[in-house]
Amino acid sequence: MVAFVAWYAVSDKLAPYTDRGTVSGYIARLAPRVSGPVISVHVEDNTIVQEGDLLYVVDPRPFEIAVQQAEVELEQATQSINASSAALIAAQAKVSQARAKFENAKTSNARTQSLVQRGVAARKQEEASRAELEVAQAEVDAAEADLSSAEAELGAAGASNPRIKAARLKLERAQLDLIYTRVVAPTLGVVTNLDLAVGQYVSAGSAALTFIDGRGAWITADMRENQLANIEPGNKVGLLFDALPGQIFTGTVHSVGWGIDTGRTASSGLVQNEPETRWFEPARRFPVRIELDRALSEWPRTVRVGAKATVVVYAAGESNPSAWIAMALHRAQSLLSYLY
Repeated sequence: MVAFVAWYAVSDKLAPYTDRGTVSGYIARLAPRVSGPVISVHVEDNTIVQEGDLLYVVDPRPFEIAVQQAEVELEQATQSINASSAALIAAQAKVSQARAKFENAKTSNARTQSLVQRGVAARKQEEASRAELEVAQAEVDAAEADLSSAEAELGAAGASNPRIKAARLKLERAQLDLIYTRVVAPTLGVVTNLDLAVGQYVSAGSAALTFIDGRGAWITADMRENQLANIEPGNKVGLLFDALPGQIFTGTVHSVGWGIDTGRTASSGLVQNEPETRWFEPARRFPVRIELDRALSEWPRTVRVGAKATVVVYAAGESNPSAWIAMALHRAQSLLSYLY
């Protein structure tokens, strides 16, 4: 009994053990970017998919119509710009004509004034000439105002024109929405817990299926607070999965969680670990993230997200008596796992 208690105390510091390990992974609730009824589903439950594989299709007809409408609006904007360009050319011609008429009136007025001063022409001719000059000046002002209005109406030339740019952006948005009617796998992964069917209406931003990212998985081990003293990133780890009895895998401590949710407050985004209310409250548990010492392509296929793992962390290294004893006990447990 004394030896057991002594081993328990020593192992907690040098080779901490827990049977509360869980296989974790990145789980996403994939949502469409557009709304509409589903017209086809291209995967089955628990299907392994590659990046870009088609998962399901939202009815594209409303979005095809939106693309066609945007194309028409772009064409109309282009035609409007062409018409405005013609109006601008006409306004420029009117300005040139008005300025030429003004110069002629100005020359005629100067000649009339000279004749009046020499007594050759009557004063009334001078007044008529001055009136013609004022009319010509007014026509120049009106033509220049029309030209300014035509320039403002036309805006920048070519693709830089605001109306053209707005129509192009609307078309690009419609084309993008049409692409989004085909929902594809974002990465290598697995579709699971599938309950999507043809005819079901899906909404943009609302989850439609569950996707497990196949690019990463790890083990989350809940260690008691008094086991964390010597656990550090880089420590070697022994792993036993219930799904693979008799086999010991190796891993490495990636990190130790910095916070937990005690359950006394609202959801905080932290791992929840509600304290017990017994006389002697047990130590609280913090998550330790462990990476498997092998490539993801070699990850055991029968070990799935949520699977149980038994963990021994060799906090004092693997070349000491405490580690040897822990390894032996872990090996014995792996053999016993055939029975339960």
